[in-house]
Amino acid sequence: MQDPSAGHLATQATSSFIEHLQRSRPELLPYNQALPAGQIPPVPHATTIVALSYPGGVLMAGDRRATMGNVIASRHIEKVFPADEYSVLGIAGTAGLAIDIIRLFQVELEHYEKIEGTLLSLDGKANRLGAMIRGNLPMAMQGLAVVPLFAGFDQAGGVGRLFSYDVTGGRYEELEHHSVGSGSVFARGALKKLWRPNLTEDEAVAVAVEALYDAADDDSATGGPDPVRQLWPVIYTVNRAGARRVPERELAAIAGSIVESRTVAGREA
Repeated sequence: MQDPSAGHLATQATSSFIEHLQRSRPELLPYNQALPAGQIPPVPHATTIVALSYPGGVLMAGDRRATMGNVIASRHIEKVFPADEYSVLGIAGTAGLAIDIIRLFQVELEHYEKIEGTLLSLDGKANRLGAMIRGNLPMAMQGLAVVPLFAGFDQAGGVGRLFSYDVTGGRYEELEHHSVGSGSVFARGALKKLWRPNLTEDEAVAVAVEALYDAADDDSATGGPDPVRQLWPVIYTVNRAGARRVPERELAAIAGSIVESRTVAGREA
């Protein structure tokens, strides 16, 4: 038999899945929940994400390390995900909560497309993500913060665009490049030196790998390329053709050339 509440829920459905969930089942949201009293136990944290623009698109990359205090919680975590066909999302902060927010954001965009029959604009996506981060503010105040980096291809403008956020949901458009996470200071320094206006896509990938390499060199929470375990950064490019994950064989070759050039140079830092 059909659930009698199904018809009532259907009549209240909107193009926003999150709004629908807040009305009908708010307890299913990954945020907006009261935590019990006491100290929060150690949880895995995701760290460094970098993103940069290039002519015709945008790129986002993340290392593979998650930490829990002074312990490496994972060497295989993925921190960059496609949000939809034309946008990607990277996470820094409380890993488990961040992954739940990413999944909810993916459903939000898919739900909008099915209800409205069209893709949400890039600005609309960025605004909705900001609202989700703002909803997590009470948990962030208790130590479970999530700070994303969002990028996508603006089909109306024909350019790649990049957005950063703070824990209050504040949205800020970055024009060239940006980085978040514990190694962001070192990665951003590398990006300032390596980025230039007319990078090709392949050159942009190499810049991202080198920026993460520099971050891992000075930040213990950021993992560098690991040829022993065959672990490489997760990198997505987004352009007019959509989002594409850069194959690991390409990343292995780029990381190998960076290590080789630095070995030849024989520099300490």
